[in-house]
Amino acid sequence: MKVLFLGGAGMIGSAAAAEAVRRGIEVTVVTRGEPRRPLAPGVRRLAADVRDTTALREALGGEEFDAVVNWVGFTPDDVRGHPELFTGATGQYVFISTCSVFGRPVPNLPITESSPRRQPVFGYARDKVACEVLLEDRYRSADFPLTIVRPFHTYDRTVIPSLAGWTAIDRMRRGRPVVVHGDGTSLWSLTHSSDFARAFVPLLGNGHALGESVNVLSGDILTWDQIHLTLAAAAGVRSPVLRHRSSESIAEEVPGWGEVLEHDFRHSMLFDTSKLRALVPGFAPEVSFSEGAREVLAHYDADPALHVVNAALDSAMDRLLGEA
Repeated sequence: MKVLFLGGAGMIGSAAAAEAVRRGIEVTVVTRGEPRRPLAPGVRRLAADVRDTTALREALGGEEFDAVVNWVGFTPDDVRGHPELFTGATGQYVFISTCSVFGRPVPNLPITESSPRRQPVFGYARDKVACEVLLEDRYRSADFPLTIVRPFHTYDRTVIPSLAGWTAIDRMRRGRPVVVHGDGTSLWSLTHSSDFARAFVPLLGNGHALGESVNVLSGDILTWDQIHLTLAAAAGVRSPVLRHRSSESIAEEVPGWGEVLEHDFRHSMLFDTSKLRALVPGFAPEVSFSEGAREVLAHYDADPALHVVNAALDSAMDRLLGEA
């Protein structure tokens, strides 16, 4: 099978490419510049701006693919020319969206693929909704072979899956309290990139996925307190101190977090993964967050240059705790 990745040299795209190659798929990746991560052995690279339809057409030279995956469609303008370009040139066009498209608070839990999509404020999710709607219209009106895939919060060894990142780890190791939004009990799901890749790759060339949207995530259920406590254990901190503050008060001290807390992280997100498991029989996550957290901390501790504390954020936490 021949698969084209538009972008896909980031965290989850590179994991998916490596898994695809492992399964014997011929993978071509199109990037404008040098990939941020090394491409898996056997992956072919073409140089082009995937948002420039003319340049992309020239780079592909009429080549056809069993599936095309767009990892870098963030606004409608990024995808507007793709139905015309790829209709007849591929059996499946996979648009990588996000589970952040679902309206908050979600009217009913667990979230399914048919849960309401609505995001009038949070720009990233709002634009992803607009991309989905544009491409769905082409599927309905022109038989464009669309599949929408929605990852949720995905991480690998290079990503500390909390807003405070290494600053939170540093504070834990110094015995300082770490601020967690709300009361720490809202529900969340984290997926290791390797688990995402194992769930995602079997969707490529899968005729049952045409015309469908699929939420691709582990389904592991964690509270935000559990996420921080698991990171603390991986960091060798046995008695971390967590302090809870409202999303509103945190946003006052850390304005850059306001939008993502208000419209994303503060809400419980519990998913029904029945459709994924029906399309990919036998899929089950292999990397628990405990294991994933140990992998993350081992990676960071192997390179002290990664131990970068955000001094402004550190001070903001002290102010939130009345200790500045």
